[in-house]
Amino acid sequence: MAKPKTNYVCNECGAEASQWFGRCPSCGTYNSLEEQFLPQSASHPSRGLQSSQRNGKSAAKIPQARASLTFAQITDNHQERWSSGYDELDRVLGGGIVPGSLVLIGGDPGIGKSTLLLQTANQLAQRYRILYVCGEESGQQVKLRASRLGVANTNPDEEENGGASVEVEPTVSVEAPVKSIPGAAADLYVLAETDLEEIIRELEALRPNVAVIDSVQTIYLPSLTSAAGSVAQVRECTAALMKVAKGENITLLIVGHVTKEGAIAGPKVLEHLVDTVLYFEGDRFASHRLLRSVKNRFGATHEIGVFEMIDRGLREVSNPSELFLGNRDEVVPGTALVVACEGTRPIVVELQALVSPTSYSSPRRSTTGVDYNRLLQILAVLEKRVGIPLSKLDAYVASAGGLNVEEPAVDLGMAIAVVASFRDRIVDPSTVLIGEVGLGGQVRAVSQMELRLKEAAKLGFKKAIVPKGQKFPELGLEIIPVAKVIDAIIAAIPPQHHADEEMLEEDED
Repeated sequence: MAKPKTNYVCNECGAEASQWFGRCPSCGTYNSLEEQFLPQSASHPSRGLQSSQRNGKSAAKIPQARASLTFAQITDNHQERWSSGYDELDRVLGGGIVPGSLVLIGGDPGIGKSTLLLQTANQLAQRYRILYVCGEESGQQVKLRASRLGVANTNPDEEENGGASVEVEPTVSVEAPVKSIPGAAADLYVLAETDLEEIIRELEALRPNVAVIDSVQTIYLPSLTSAAGSVAQVRECTAALMKVAKGENITLLIVGHVTKEGAIAGPKVLEHLVDTVLYFEGDRFASHRLLRSVKNRFGATHEIGVFEMIDRGLREVSNPSELFLGNRDEVVPGTALVVACEGTRPIVVELQALVSPTSYSSPRRSTTGVDYNRLLQILAVLEKRVGIPLSKLDAYVASAGGLNVEEPAVDLGMAIAVVASFRDRIVDPSTVLIGEVGLGGQVRAVSQMELRLKEAAKLGFKKAIVPKGQKFPELGLEIIPVAKVIDAIIAAIPPQHHADEEMLEEDED
């Protein structure tokens, strides 16, 4: 009998080695290599054919394709989507939940991943059979958290009798039927288990439409000697869950922990195995949360959904511009309004700038929510092309609400906010600024301009300063095209004597 082949796999980075090392050659972690037995494969199917050809024997039949199909042979069934009960989540998923898909949700501890999935599971349980697998909590703890969130497992027929469930508008007209199983109706079932074999047996027995795994780092495969959460365990558990999900057409919503760098913990193959990767992010000290898509096989990437954390859990925000506009009644110098795009969603954001004399040998520059390097570039352009002396002044720029707006389309708003703070002037609060600032001082066009202008018009803005050279339909906005930054400054911040004349006219009226 042949000796079984082995290799050594690092628990931290997943690197493989043919022999044991006290220190991983890839990541440098000590005592992280673990021995694994390679599966014994049968003789290669082509070897018998090659040997028969060498012996002068020919095959009786010409080999034919057995399992592969052409596109014409594959049945074209329209794939329906299920509504999750939250329009923001459906937007990020590309229009709803795809049956049989694997969705991985990552985020910092305490950001609200389990809260989002528990509320979503409750909404889906009104129409489908849902299994909630919790590896971090007991069943009693999950029920306690559900009662705190106001989660009620009432069916739609019970709503007339005083049920506390929330009415859900379905995304698709055709809903998937609940698989018929005696004694198991459409409801939310909780399983407190970390053994993957037990979880798979429950999935095959209950056959839910959707299953939530909270989290993949807590479950383990008994046949592996490594601890739960190791690279080998995460990889093998995810692969086994994917096989069951695709075979039984079960949608899996999987929670993934993140590292201190913000990436999902475990091997990179984890993100390759799943169909969709979502990141739930936001400041723990702020109320809003952003659900961002970074991979989606069934929809667009870089879409975002906006939620707000309240005492009863997460509430979706249908108009996120209200969160990031700030107080428009009391306008102060150094503020400007921009229209940023996250995927296909335009959001009006208020940028705030503060320019003041420095008390240090070298001036300080600080940003919150905007790109630090873009600020340095804009300060250099304003000093070189416009002639504003900023080299000995501190400069601070922040976005209202802490939303990250790092796209080039906010360059013009950042430049105008800095100039307004330097001159101690107020930018018209009914004006939005859209455009990229080049190193030569020119204002360049950006993508999705019409979508941004429609959002500004919908929110009641009167003027928009945009790059020159584009034509737009009538949107109810006064479009001011500019070619250079100096032109935008003149349009957004009129000279002092013009402002004084307007104030005198208002006093006379």
